[in-house]
Amino acid sequence: MIHSTAACVIQQDDHFLLVEEAKGGPQTVFNQPAGHIEPGEGPVAAILREVEEETAWRVMLTGYLGLYVFHTHDKTFHSHGFTAEPVALLDTPLDPDITATHWLTLEEIRALHAQSRLRSPLVLRRIEDAACERGYPLSVIRE
Repeated sequence: MIHSTAACVIQQDDHFLLVEEAKGGPQTVFNQPAGHIEPGEGPVAAILREVEEETAWRVMLTGYLGLYVFHTHDKTFHSHGFTAEPVALLDTPLDPDITATHWLTLEEIRALHAQSRLRSPLVLRRIEDAACERGYPLSVIRE
């Protein structure tokens, strides 16, 4: 079974918005706002919903990074990567799994990667792709 997800690299100046999640291990982990695409939902609607639920930010999508395929020992994920700019901070509660949000530099994110604190290797890869302006126009997605 393939799990379809969406994730978003949100950048403001030289900082990227990450969420800190409690996933039951000894330490929290860091991730982009991301989540599963629900039945009847496309990747664009899914990522806008996930960003608001996990960060309380409304964003404007600026591009599509592409489809990232990630395998764990028992699952395969097809993760749609997006880029966005923040528009407005909302007065809404965060998803209960999110312990905090952080605006971090690429160097700080690389340090978290070195400490095995990123939720998956895709977190850094998507950020580096966005920083190098790799990607496609949103029009490549037809919902």
